[in-house]
Amino acid sequence: MRDPDDAAVWKLDEGRALVLTTDFFTPVVDDPYDYGSIAAANSLSDVYAMGGQPFLALNIAALRPDLPVEVNGEILRGGAEKAREAGIDIVGGHTIKTDEPIYGLAVTGMVHPARVASNAGGKPGDALVLTKPLGVGIVTTAAKQDRDGAGAIREAIELMSTLNRAAAEAMAAVGAHACTDITGFGLLGHLRNVAAASGCSATVRLGAVPVIEAAWTYVREGVAPGGTHANWRFLSEWVQYDAGIDKESQLVLCDAQTSGGLLIALEASKTDALCAELRSRGAPCAAVIGTLESGRAGSMRVVA
Repeated sequence: MRDPDDAAVWKLDEGRALVLTTDFFTPVVDDPYDYGSIAAANSLSDVYAMGGQPFLALNIAALRPDLPVEVNGEILRGGAEKAREAGIDIVGGHTIKTDEPIYGLAVTGMVHPARVASNAGGKPGDALVLTKPLGVGIVTTAAKQDRDGAGAIREAIELMSTLNRAAAEAMAAVGAHACTDITGFGLLGHLRNVAAASGCSATVRLGAVPVIEAAWTYVREGVAPGGTHANWRFLSEWVQYDAGIDKESQLVLCDAQTSGGLLIALEASKTDALCAELRSRGAPCAAVIGTLESGRAGSMRVVA
């Protein structure tokens, strides 16, 4: 693929293409099993975002030798069990020693060449559907700062550990023009990439965007990760916010996610069918949050 997509796609023949991706990061939560599970789900997500299905994976691990072997083992167990949930095996990998743990997967998937959901496939008039709530970056930062008074970290862990498998299957069932997964660039950052690659502009309805409730409280208390602020600064040249949309709301839309949901662009007439498929398959949410439109490629407007 020539566009800056979520994974590389290599056509083998008229009916098969490989989807290749890798992702890894330092811990976002304290529990090693949860960390391994989240990292694996995040790595697998890039294959789902391309419309593919994972086929196999390799571990990428940098582990601290001074930690008990049980801790490192729990990281790997979390990843292995999440891979099995996705219906695949981790068939090998590589580890090194490091001062801070790093874990993730190199994933190979398969997709029919005609069904690749690239960033560049969006069309004016497409509806935008989001499959997980925002706010996990804000919540995990609050937890790291001992400011998670609502205990929202458990909800955030559950969301981050949830595979985008159901969302990808729902998308395949109805057809979509474009897709991406929401990770470090936040909702607006990843939407900008889709809109730019598709030659479209976009409108987002703030009130339609699902958000972890506690994230609103924490962001208004001044809690947000550095990556979220960096996204907000970068996107200032691309986003027009309607009057009355405060900076805290803007930060939520720019919040750097880990293992976020899929953002799917599809014909507006298929929206109800997609949302029904998402609900029937148990996706975390099925929120119609905006549209792609004719306009300056990559530009966005957020309305209340």
